[in-house]
Amino acid sequence: MTAALSDLLAPLEPQLEAMRSVLARELESDDPAVAAMLEHLSRFRGKQLRATLLLLMGQASGNDHPELPEVAAIIEMIHLATLVHDDVLDGAEVRRQLPSVNLEWDNQTAVLLGDWLYARAFGLSTQLASPLASQVLASVTARICVGEIRQAQGRYAFEASQLQYEEIAGAKTGVLYGAAAELGVRFARPDAGALGAEMRALGEELGLAFQIADDLLDLEGEESVVGKSVGTDVDDGKVTLPVLLAWQAADMETRAAIEAAYRAPGVPDRRAALFAACDLVTGCALARARADTLVASARARLEQLPDTASREALERVLEFTLERRS
Repeated sequence: MTAALSDLLAPLEPQLEAMRSVLARELESDDPAVAAMLEHLSRFRGKQLRATLLLLMGQASGNDHPELPEVAAIIEMIHLATLVHDDVLDGAEVRRQLPSVNLEWDNQTAVLLGDWLYARAFGLSTQLASPLASQVLASVTARICVGEIRQAQGRYAFEASQLQYEEIAGAKTGVLYGAAAELGVRFARPDAGALGAEMRALGEELGLAFQIADDLLDLEGEESVVGKSVGTDVDDGKVTLPVLLAWQAADMETRAAIEAAYRAPGVPDRRAALFAACDLVTGCALARARADTLVASARARLEQLPDTASREALERVLEFTLERRS
């Protein structure tokens, strides 16, 4: 995160530290095989944006429930589970500049670790004072799985609409951001349903923008900077928004070249072939403009919260999504 955002998040640090303590406690196992994998996974911590969003929403909306750090840790465990499973699905070999779990062990073991993380997260959620976290996150996890299934069945779907892309990307990424924002407002507060719904919508817009930014990094980024495998979407047949928009604007000959970059056998670098096949720079610019629009809509929703330092920090989180390089 930028220094300016870190400064804004300073008042949140006690809650973030509480969340990290819960996360460290929950990511332990007496089994040596599982413990070795969890030790490796602990180095994938990243920016913990979903937990940050949840805790900031709590502060900004006046929710000071003492279990919010535990709810934030649950969100992060679910996110870690999705990362482990995503690396299997994508065939990724690098995560946070380290070997992915599936590379360090194997796909079968990585899938089982992801399942262990889900079980651990939901086990903790059942111990909380309010059942809301269990209810929301059970629904969200099902939506994430549906999004992954639709994406897997929609490989090479060049004729998909932008709406179809956004439905899948929103299910894969947006819903967990939405859940974080909603739970920060609504956890143990049954009278906060309307504001919680608005903040859930904000979170889903933020998450979709984050996914578009991720799509752009996969095409434009360098592995040493991004910190994970790049070019995996093309290798896996995923038609992300920049490619979809470039394909829609192309003539028949260029469309055929785009599809060949994805499908033709023996292409050593499909990402490079894709850039050679079409004006992908314009496709990336159009996708970036869509992310800008989503963040602008999310920013407008923030006006429903009191004008406080927490809201200012939320505004910087939105900006960070558009600025991110990793």
